[in-house]
Amino acid sequence: MSDLDAFIAGLPKAELHLHIEGSLEPEQMFEFARRNNVAIPFASVEEVRAAYDFSNLQDFLDIYYAGADVLRTEEDFRDLALAYFDRAAADGVVHAEIFFDPQTHTHRGIPFGVAANGLLAGMAEAEAKHGLTSRLILCFLRHLDEEDAFKTLGQAQPWLDRIEGVGLDSSEVGHPPAKFARVFAAAAAMGLKRVAHAGEEGPPEYVHEALDLLQVDRLDHGNRSLEDPQLVARLARSGMTLTVCPLSNLKLCVVESMDAHPIDRMLASGLRATINSDDPAYFGGYVADNYRAAAQGRALDRRDLVTLARNSFLGSFLPDDAVAAHLARLDAYVAANR
Repeated sequence: MSDLDAFIAGLPKAELHLHIEGSLEPEQMFEFARRNNVAIPFASVEEVRAAYDFSNLQDFLDIYYAGADVLRTEEDFRDLALAYFDRAAADGVVHAEIFFDPQTHTHRGIPFGVAANGLLAGMAEAEAKHGLTSRLILCFLRHLDEEDAFKTLGQAQPWLDRIEGVGLDSSEVGHPPAKFARVFAAAAAMGLKRVAHAGEEGPPEYVHEALDLLQVDRLDHGNRSLEDPQLVARLARSGMTLTVCPLSNLKLCVVESMDAHPIDRMLASGLRATINSDDPAYFGGYVADNYRAAAQGRALDRRDLVTLARNSFLGSFLPDDAVAAHLARLDAYVAANR
């Protein structure tokens, strides 16, 4: 392990863009399929990994939803969460704000509470085991209609005291944020934070809609914002956090190579960019892998990496005292590793 690799692994950081269903490793897929007697269209772990050779968001989503079918019980969701948090803790993550897609499960007959209770149990165990705090964000699937999102928000009512916010994910192109303006307004009225995927494959106009119509507190991806200089200025001046996912961008051909990734341009433009893993089991790496890939591809130095880690805490939904404590810990780490 190089000095930079070791520095990244130990760097205290938050992860703000992680789909927990996207942390389902092939080995877990087989384990859960056996546990629940679910037939899967793969004969081996190697076949699953070969199927992960996709080139766009929709191809990825097709296998993503198929894989999620093995998740049937609270135990499955708990074990899935714990496996992610074990990896995250090894990567220096001390706080995570994780997405889950309840409609992926309720549409196949799994009650909302099975997923929510299992994930919350895993989150509590991870905090006890690693001291790693976490928050849960409910995402609406944008390829479905807004009425279905309203139904999901209604199903979430008994758990809203343990859900930090709502998000918007799934197929972006053709499903603009405007489609979900009313349900996001309803979530805001309930005191929930709002985030949304925008500007990954969709145009800068989708980012404008996320800001103006959904009133998001944080922007997921946002790469294509760079095509609109006035939008970049707006994001920079407002301190809007962008949850950028380098290996995801590479795998889904948002960028042609890591050498072409705009993470350094984002920082140079004054954007509060962060680095995250998105769907790490499918995209080839967890959060430290994403830091390393970005550092190697764009020649980021330690100062850049510390800025990204600092941004992850500033962009979190933690209270100010917790953010201050994490920043002090980060500063102490940097001072000890000059």
